[in-house]
Amino acid sequence: MKIAFFEVSKGEQPVFSRMLNSLEVSFCEDKLSEENVHLAKEAEIICIFINSIVNKEIIDALPNLKFIATRSTGFNHLDCEYAKTKGIKISNVPAYGSHTVAEFTFGLILNLSRNIIKANNYIRKSPDFNYFSAMEGFDLQGKTLGIIGLGKIGKNVAKIAKGFAMNIVAYDLYPDLIFAQENNFAYKSLKEVLCQSDIVTLHVPYNKENHHLLNKENISLMKKGVYLINTARGELIDTEALIWGLKEGIIAGAGLDVLEGEQELKEEIEILSSPSKLTRIEDYRTLLEDRVLIDMPNVIITPHIAFYAQEAVAEIFKITVENIKSFIANNPKNLVK
Repeated sequence: MKIAFFEVSKGEQPVFSRMLNSLEVSFCEDKLSEENVHLAKEAEIICIFINSIVNKEIIDALPNLKFIATRSTGFNHLDCEYAKTKGIKISNVPAYGSHTVAEFTFGLILNLSRNIIKANNYIRKSPDFNYFSAMEGFDLQGKTLGIIGLGKIGKNVAKIAKGFAMNIVAYDLYPDLIFAQENNFAYKSLKEVLCQSDIVTLHVPYNKENHHLLNKENISLMKKGVYLINTARGELIDTEALIWGLKEGIIAGAGLDVLEGEQELKEEIEILSSPSKLTRIEDYRTLLEDRVLIDMPNVIITPHIAFYAQEAVAEIFKITVENIKSFIANNPKNLVK
């Protein structure tokens, strides 16, 4: 059975080769696209990551395709409905870095609350080992953390928050009342969480129903001076509304590991030199808005690396290989429904 991997670095390729040593495997460092889909023309299995957009056109170009293994939890980069009509199964990695992402979330929170990056940059540029008023931060103890999404990552965020003696309010479509009781917090409505929180952090999967979950209307409900964290998916936040909230002082600062339209941002130079790469005016607007966010001094942006720790990456490899081997053995696991 032929397997085509995309978005795999040269350093990662030998690892997958060893783990799948009895199978015919090919590798490509680039994301899967219409330009290189021919490399997988004979493949029955493709293995991709979040930058590979597997749409109808890609699927139709792969006549032998039977199985897609995405090395991610999210699968909004895949046209699951169309794949289903073709009898193609899809697996994901449902849990690999819940502690990893939760820890990174608090890394962003602490950088915002204590101005760590600002202080470090000042010391690097100035011979004066001193502090000034702009470095003044605030304690997390006693502050209210609003957690939107109490899956595995959200629950680990809640546990860490308890260690900082924070108050917790949470919103989830499927409340785990036992966990709430054990950790002494209450589930609230989305509106209540936004109104009551000093810091809001997002931990929900992205789908069409929660597109722009945080729009201008919801941001206007937030406590003035709130801090916003997003390590989930960029499309959960309306970027234009976020910029508005920052400029109005509703949002005092933001820590963002993901951005709406981050794929376009990764390909910015190519897009600007070849305008046909973007077909919608909204894509240009989002690209410009992302640039505005990057230049704002009270915004910390990282390039989608909340998951990127040694332990989490090893777990991704392990589960991905298990998914592939299970499919080949006619016992598929971690299927996306």
